[in-house]
Amino acid sequence: MPVNFPDVQGKRDTVKEQVTEDMLKEVIDLYISETDSISLLDIPSTFVSVDADDAEPIMERNNQYAEACRSRMDNDKYVDQSVQTLNGATKNKQVQSDSIVMVDKVGSTDSTGNNASGWVLSPVMSLLACIILLCFSSASAASSLKEVEALGNSLNAESDLQLIMLSEKFQHCLLVMERSILGNIFQPQLAAYRQLPVIEDPESPVKPGMGEQREEDAESPRSPAVVRLWAFSCELSRGSSVSSMAWNKKNPDLLAVGYGEFGSSNQKPGLVCCWSLKNPTWPERVIRCDSAVTSLDFSSNNPSQLAVGMQDGSIAIYNVKSRDNKACFISSSGCPNRHLDPVWQLRWTQQELSLTGEEKVESLFSVAADGRISKWFVSNNGLDCIDLMKLKKSHNTKKKAGGTTTGKKTESVLSALTPGLCFDFHPTDASVYLVGTWEGLIHKCSCSNSQQFLETFKKHFCPVNHVTWSPLSPDVFLSCSADWTIQLWKQDHHKPVLGFTSTQRTVCDIKWSPKWATVFGAVNEGQLEIWDLNSSILDPVIVQPAAAGVKMNSLLFAPQTDCVLVGDSDGQVTVYQLRNLCVGDSSQVTLKGKPYIFVPEQHQKRHYRPTWTTVEEIQYTFHF
Repeated sequence: MPVNFPDVQGKRDTVKEQVTEDMLKEVIDLYISETDSISLLDIPSTFVSVDADDAEPIMERNNQYAEACRSRMDNDKYVDQSVQTLNGATKNKQVQSDSIVMVDKVGSTDSTGNNASGWVLSPVMSLLACIILLCFSSASAASSLKEVEALGNSLNAESDLQLIMLSEKFQHCLLVMERSILGNIFQPQLAAYRQLPVIEDPESPVKPGMGEQREEDAESPRSPAVVRLWAFSCELSRGSSVSSMAWNKKNPDLLAVGYGEFGSSNQKPGLVCCWSLKNPTWPERVIRCDSAVTSLDFSSNNPSQLAVGMQDGSIAIYNVKSRDNKACFISSSGCPNRHLDPVWQLRWTQQELSLTGEEKVESLFSVAADGRISKWFVSNNGLDCIDLMKLKKSHNTKKKAGGTTTGKKTESVLSALTPGLCFDFHPTDASVYLVGTWEGLIHKCSCSNSQQFLETFKKHFCPVNHVTWSPLSPDVFLSCSADWTIQLWKQDHHKPVLGFTSTQRTVCDIKWSPKWATVFGAVNEGQLEIWDLNSSILDPVIVQPAAAGVKMNSLLFAPQTDCVLVGDSDGQVTVYQLRNLCVGDSSQVTLKGKPYIFVPEQHQKRHYRPTWTTVEEIQYTFHF
């Protein structure tokens, strides 16, 4: 008798097994084995290696087919038959990618004000791709006539393409195209740098009211300011600190920049980049050094020779015409009298050989932290030197009540020398130079006297970071120090004429303007300052703060322009244009009254408290 079950689903009762402690302690062995590979799709290759076992029969079969194709007319083995095939259904393939943002102008800037490197490289790369495709198509045009030897001809085309890309003519064509494109991209900045009219884009729409606003701005006086034009920076220099900069004496468009990392105790390799105004995005020459670069300078007689001082005390002269990035022209590595400490400054100087001054010779001078000022010359073993001056420490002798002096002079060379940090030669008399020391003293020395200082200027109580003569007034020079101050000196005065300060930071570098006699620039760790003695002796006329997390290290005025270059701790050299700097036509500066001068009070534990005092009845007249 059939039994009908109702469509009722019953829930099965689950039986839970009781877990005991012995079950938990029981050891169970698990064996893991690999399953057989299952191929879901197998498409045999249409190419066979020449070294394969079945290569010969396949090549023979291909030759037979090629012969049949060539002699298919009146051939019994060839049958011409039409075949109809069905077209496959179309398929849609979904592709997901980032959105493409279109801009109106190539060479635009991002939110940080930096030029977008991707837009600079894309035109160059596109032109390079077009040239390569043209070369490849011309090389493969002849091979298209021989379809049978396609593999061999493709290999020949690739080798020909490599030869074309490595040829000097091809590289020169790429250089010309790259400079043309970059010249169009940076045309407004380069025109402002060279004080030329800026060509405006005729296709750019003019907003209503802009013409009237420009006329009002032209009539109304503006305050002095700096405008950022561009920055010399690349991947090689990013993260390294800019230590020094120097213009080429013959080519004012060529700039040499030294880089290094000075924060860590381990000495890391340095870098020298030779930048050109025709290509602000990549250096013309890259020189890799064994140690961090601390100073550099171009030669005047041989503009292609670049002297580089390093942190390990070595000096090398490179030929920037050479494309070899590592080979140096000559080095001081084999010199027994070489510096043992960092070379803080180098200078090529023209010196007179005779009393008449008709014959002059160029010499290389250096000042280092080992307390020596050396003059270098070429010998058989490389660079050799003689010491012009050894910077001896100043010893303060005290007198007792009876009149006798206490204290002994030490004769040790290591303890008697103080590190030299900077020096500068007189603009009209190359035999006289100034040197700043770690003790805060400035010594006036002569190349003909290596035993005594001509004069000593005392005001700074911290290391003197830089000293520079005025190029337009031979009797005036400036000095900056880690005591936050800038001092203005006259060589016939033992005390400074004026002192300047604006922030409580170390003044790293200072330079006179080569164009205006009363203008100089200074950089501390936080800002760029432009001073004009005609306008104010209390505050700088222009202040440009540094970017967040970046310290300004070095300063250099551009020749024959109104621009200044600033190097920072991130490896960037930023070009600023000075605008609306109202410098009078008169070359005379008169200081009267009671100006305020910053005078710090030094304490015993190297902690000091800044105070402000007045100088009574200061009245000096300088003819700059």
